[in-house]
Amino acid sequence: MKKFLKISFFIIISVPIIISVLDRLFPLPLDEAYMSRIVVASDNSPLWRFADKNGIWRYPVKIDEVSPLYIEALLTYEDRWFYKHIGINPISIIRAAIQNVYEGKIISGASTLTMQTARILEPHKKTIGGKIRQIWRAMQLEWYLSKDEILTLYLNRAPFGGTIEGIGAASWSYLGKMPSELNHAEAALMVALPQSPSRLRPDRHSKEAQKARDKVLDRMEKFGIWSKKTVKEAKEEDIYLPPRFTPQLAPIFARRSLKMTDERVIKTNIDISMQQNLEEMALGAKSILHQATSLAMIVVDHTDMSVKAYVGSMDFNDESRFGHVDMVSAIRSPGSTLKPFIYALAIDEGLIHAESLLQDTPRIYGYTPENFDSAFLGAVSASEALSKSLNLPAVQLIEAYGPKKFTAKLANADINLKLPLHSEPNLAIILGGAGVSLDKLVSAYSAFARNGKISPLRYLRDDPLVEYPFVHDGAAWITRRMLSGEADPAFYRRGFLSLAYKTGTSYGLRDAWAVGISSKYIIGVWIGRPDGTPVPNQFGTATAVPFLHQINNYLQHKNTNSFLLNDYLDEKPPSVSAENICWPSGQTLEDNDINCRIKKRVWIFNALIPPTLLSSEQDSLTGGWFTYYVDDKGEMTAYYCKNAIKKRVALWPESLIPWLPKNEQVMARLPKKSSTCPPLEENNPTRTLLIKNIKNGTIFMLSKDKGELTPKISSQGGKGTRWWFMNGKLAAENKERDFLNYKITKNGQYQLVVIDESGQSDKVEFIVENIQ
Repeated sequence: MKKFLKISFFIIISVPIIISVLDRLFPLPLDEAYMSRIVVASDNSPLWRFADKNGIWRYPVKIDEVSPLYIEALLTYEDRWFYKHIGINPISIIRAAIQNVYEGKIISGASTLTMQTARILEPHKKTIGGKIRQIWRAMQLEWYLSKDEILTLYLNRAPFGGTIEGIGAASWSYLGKMPSELNHAEAALMVALPQSPSRLRPDRHSKEAQKARDKVLDRMEKFGIWSKKTVKEAKEEDIYLPPRFTPQLAPIFARRSLKMTDERVIKTNIDISMQQNLEEMALGAKSILHQATSLAMIVVDHTDMSVKAYVGSMDFNDESRFGHVDMVSAIRSPGSTLKPFIYALAIDEGLIHAESLLQDTPRIYGYTPENFDSAFLGAVSASEALSKSLNLPAVQLIEAYGPKKFTAKLANADINLKLPLHSEPNLAIILGGAGVSLDKLVSAYSAFARNGKISPLRYLRDDPLVEYPFVHDGAAWITRRMLSGEADPAFYRRGFLSLAYKTGTSYGLRDAWAVGISSKYIIGVWIGRPDGTPVPNQFGTATAVPFLHQINNYLQHKNTNSFLLNDYLDEKPPSVSAENICWPSGQTLEDNDINCRIKKRVWIFNALIPPTLLSSEQDSLTGGWFTYYVDDKGEMTAYYCKNAIKKRVALWPESLIPWLPKNEQVMARLPKKSSTCPPLEENNPTRTLLIKNIKNGTIFMLSKDKGELTPKISSQGGKGTRWWFMNGKLAAENKERDFLNYKITKNGQYQLVVIDESGQSDKVEFIVENIQ
């Protein structure tokens, strides 16, 4: 008896120790089960799969994400006592042994669902040693995992033929639907397939698969789980499978999303139908756009900033177009697409209003850009300048606001411009002299859809909605109307707003951009070569805008309910009101005031009506309000003269004079000088710089024999050096009375502007025709 007790005690003590040692020496290989990852759309449809090291792909699911019919069929057919046994079922083992001995062959197995899971995790041969190892692994599973965790492991690891594992991947691959949508027949089929995945693959062996399915259905009827009628109807369904589904959407975005989370199932906000439509649109563009050109598009629902479509390149599989390069996140020169932000900030700061008088005239100091069409318009309103994407007014605004302040304002909203190496923010950034990505640019445009607040894009469903204040709601609302071409209060209709958009073209025609804001979406389009090579005739309006409109038209037909949001989006903020203003002062005047030369109706922000913004190069005495004195004869005199009466007149900025009609020029607006007591010379704003030897409308004839002509043009008056601009480009620099040495070789219309050191200017326009 003592010996027996000693042996029993030894066994009791040693068995746990042995088990513990074995458990440490041979741990469960659970880590290998979690290597596969999948990216899914907003409705959980697969977008792209990332297989594990063995090429296997899975769609990990939870129990509640699988049809209850499948769970019923699986447990009934494979392991009815799953939730009651300890990993092995002794009764089943005895039953199977008796049946196999009686029949003289193996006709029944005794593997529980836990044991099957153990064999999936660690495959083995059908030997006694293999079975012992399988039992050992099953017991380990029961020690470490709950029953639901074991079942979930089986759901995601069961073999379904080829490179498919798990009910999630199988349901999508064979049936093209979510596992939660399986009916009775489909659930039975999915239960049967792991019995012999290769032999029963329904896409290859439909008859064998149907027999196996019906066997499962018979078992469900036998145990009273499903009714006889249900089973009969299920058997009547033929196994007809659509082409095998392989998730192949948004490859570049899927690759990027891997870095956003560690989750095996990456749940995005992508709208799968929208994504598919845009990818087809991109592929269709291959026959339209230049060779080696790529195309990137992104669509964001600005009501919650969720990314609904993301096309990173024209064709992921086209190496000639750098299809593997993500051009949504690539840093590129944005061209003119940053201009709306300086207008919004200038309105917000009280520098301008929507109809402020700006100056589209040449610059002769510092940064001297040109307009895209190489011509100058003279006096333009802020809304017209933004609508026509004029460069000089935008430079005037950022010079007044400050390029460093502009860059910092964007950076505070998580929009960090990429400046050239060892470079400080300068005037050039407003015309594309800094880098930004398409996704960041679209994020920035949310300011015009979200009441002046900029929000980062939400790629994943769990991404929080974050807001950074940029401008006040009134400034954002006015800027958006300027972008839509409806800045005039007369066009305002509550609840209606056209597509507001801005284009951009980088230096050298390397990048074409278009960013638009509709009632629900922000749409971003980029076109160009990823290697930075210029593309002839590629610019925003001609190349990118057609795709912007195509996407917007698709969205309108896809979701007509989005336009119900117009009331919310176009509700005029309380800080915005309409006023009448006058040019050239830019301020409110009485209707009968002689200084109201041009009257305009304008939206203003916070009741501010700022005066005309003068260029930093402009002498304040030659623009804005000019004070002078007149005598009793009405002639201009000095302030100290007898009977001098103080007067004031609103003058146009000096640089605009060449574009003004004669009755608006300085000499026409001021009385003649007194001969007895004239005004001081320093207070005399009268223009003296003139272009000589040519008049407006002059026609020059170009001989085909000579092929060129050099008109004798010079200037008189003015001060110091003068700079000549032909069609917006600097043509020459000389002194007074020096002839302009400029050769003309082509016919057409020409605009000639001269500017001197004092800021005075003159302009003529002439025509060159070929001699017939």
